[in-house]
Amino acid sequence: MYVGFSASTEGSTEVHMIESWSFEIFGLPAVNLSSASRIPNNVSDESVTRIPAIPISNSTIHYHKNFSFGLVILGPVIFAVLLVLILWFLIKKTMLMKCDEEDKRMIPEFLTGPRKFGYRELSSATRGFHSSRIVGNGAFGTVYRAFDPKLGTEYAVKRSKQAHESKSEFSAELTIIAGLRHKNLVQLQGWCTDKNELLLVYEFMPNGSLDKILYPKPGSDPYLLFNWERRYNVAVGLASVVAYLHQECEQRVIHRDIKTSNIMLDSEFNPRLGDFGLARLMDHNMSPVSTLTAGTMGYLAPEYLQYGKYTEKTDVFSYGVVVLEVCCGRRPIDKEGEGKEAKLVNLVDWVWGLYSKDRILEAVDERLNGDSDKDQMLRLLLLGLSCVNPNSEERPSMRRVVQILNGEAELLVVPKVKPMLLLSSSSHLSLLEIFTDDDESANSSSMYEVRIDRGEVEC
Repeated sequence: MYVGFSASTEGSTEVHMIESWSFEIFGLPAVNLSSASRIPNNVSDESVTRIPAIPISNSTIHYHKNFSFGLVILGPVIFAVLLVLILWFLIKKTMLMKCDEEDKRMIPEFLTGPRKFGYRELSSATRGFHSSRIVGNGAFGTVYRAFDPKLGTEYAVKRSKQAHESKSEFSAELTIIAGLRHKNLVQLQGWCTDKNELLLVYEFMPNGSLDKILYPKPGSDPYLLFNWERRYNVAVGLASVVAYLHQECEQRVIHRDIKTSNIMLDSEFNPRLGDFGLARLMDHNMSPVSTLTAGTMGYLAPEYLQYGKYTEKTDVFSYGVVVLEVCCGRRPIDKEGEGKEAKLVNLVDWVWGLYSKDRILEAVDERLNGDSDKDQMLRLLLLGLSCVNPNSEERPSMRRVVQILNGEAELLVVPKVKPMLLLSSSSHLSLLEIFTDDDESANSSSMYEVRIDRGEVEC
């Protein structure tokens, strides 16, 4: 028989000592311990090595006491921190759900092509919306050039100036342009509504806007690239997309802000119409509705200024002004002379004045240096005048404009003298209700002459 001892520490470090032990035999012969001591496996009192008792350190006791005290103090603190984190997570989740609900109300259900961008992604792509990335300014926002290093692509980000005041324009632009598909439209890539921002992401147009080409800064000369062929192509492409908006969409789209700064040029100088912040949808059988007059002076049709009613013919007028700009290289309302002798010249009146004297080709931009087809130029100038006829009924439809440019229809007869427009004086719109979104034209006035006579207004 062998007798031994074992002990367990259950993971701790301890010292176990055998102070004493006794062994008794019952019912067996007595054992001679002296003779048994020769057996190596037998253990006697004399063969046990006594290990001195090691006192338990007080530091262990203090450690357990401190640990328990720490749990008592830190427990409520940890619980409070966890509670705050849970509440923050729930509040954030609620806010995200609320934002998603607002997005659903603002974003149309059929918006499947464009994607939603993250604010951090767009901020990084524009270097924090740095001023060096600005490529244009409009009525409702600033356009930035953005670069995605992962995809190696560029795009334009339109940022609303005042998000809380521009939601209607943002929603209108997003709702309208998201459902449109035409080669002469600036295609929408996506949007972002994070951090109370209203951001629209478009494909980037490397040649900028048409006004930057027609009216370059001093020292630059883009006319070497923007020849007559490309100018004529701009008139054709713009007519095509406006006709698409008026006649080929399920709901008629009235742009209301066709101007050179809203016409972008791609790498091949093809026109792309953009900025639908003022655009409105109308059923094809719907009558025009009066509204606050909005747009840029020089591009606004006379009847729109008077009544505030927008129709497809108001877009036709704006298109005609752009055509004259493309041919003449002059702004709709331009300054002539210096100092006190300086005066404002209305482009429509100026071209019509030359036409009445049979000198309309003198209106052609001199910087073209004769690089133009005279027949095409004459045709385009007369088309522009027919589109800016003061009487909206006399203007052609955009479908007819496309047919004229393609040689499928004849030009409308343009009177030698600019017709007078008779307007009712019962309109409730005042000049203070007419505003412009163009800083340069804000300081200028319309060149229409107004005379009140017997309850009628002549312009």
